[in-house]
Amino acid sequence: MKLSEPSAPVTLRDVAAASGVSISTASRALDDRGTPSRSATAEHVRKVAAELGYRRNSFASNLRRGQTRTLGVLVPRLRDVAMGLIFESIEEAASSRGYFAMVATTGDDPAGQQVAVDSLLDKNVDGIILANARVDDELSKTFRRKNLPHALVLRTDGISPSAIGDDEMGGYLAVRHLIDLGHRDIGIIVGPSYTSTGIARRKGAQNALIEAGLDLQENWFASTGYDIANGMETGTSMLSQGNRPTAIFAASDNLAIGVMSAAYRLDITVGKDLALVGYNDLPLASMLPVPLTSVRLPFDQMAANAVDMIVHPSKEPSVRKSLPSLIPRDSSGSRIS
Repeated sequence: MKLSEPSAPVTLRDVAAASGVSISTASRALDDRGTPSRSATAEHVRKVAAELGYRRNSFASNLRRGQTRTLGVLVPRLRDVAMGLIFESIEEAASSRGYFAMVATTGDDPAGQQVAVDSLLDKNVDGIILANARVDDELSKTFRRKNLPHALVLRTDGISPSAIGDDEMGGYLAVRHLIDLGHRDIGIIVGPSYTSTGIARRKGAQNALIEAGLDLQENWFASTGYDIANGMETGTSMLSQGNRPTAIFAASDNLAIGVMSAAYRLDITVGKDLALVGYNDLPLASMLPVPLTSVRLPFDQMAANAVDMIVHPSKEPSVRKSLPSLIPRDSSGSRIS
């Protein structure tokens, strides 16, 4: 049996001819970017287009106008649930504004970042949202120098348009909660020093300690990666000491889950022998065997802010901070005597 040849796609010219109108009239009738015309001619053109199976090539149309209504999003890795959530929120915010979002991963590596950026720019994206910015980031400097539309999300370099959580306030809320429960021996695990999140969450945590007249002990502090493995390694080191902390603030839920694993292996009961607070309030946090107290970030709000910074840019770059909130659960427990 001979397979039939695939039919050629229906063009705008075909629709115009079948409708008995000019190509420009057909184009206006099928333009879905604004409120559709309700004229008899427009209705007729749309009916003919549907019958012929016409599909408008919005990408080509926008490209001719110098835009693709597409945003590129850079994240370190999608297996990090927080990064997956922020991309989903960006995708939703972009879609509601008539844009499409595409993601590229960098491995949190500058070399990988450049490859990902080049790939997105080759696709003529209208702007790029970076969820992996570093302090003193060369990429955002390049974007500013070349006037490339961009925004940073979750992290900031303090200069480029940024949509972030108030991480200093978040770090403060976490440690203040532990202090209010009666803890004085508090360990703190934050992210890398090249991230604004690591710096700000540490500062907020220290502010809470200073306010309570407490010192941050060097052997109870660590700056590390945000993975579960980092939390397990650091938690094991901190909890294996003869003089261990009674409470730990881990500046991501992944880190906190790693600390939980370390505590379990050391026969330390989280919520009873050890109070623990995480950060981000991922969906998993409330479903753990010991539900995790966590600082919640409004991902949807930050994503919408980041998209708007590209879609509706202001003349002056700004850093928009969204307020976090503490969600208490069993892992922080009650006062440990």
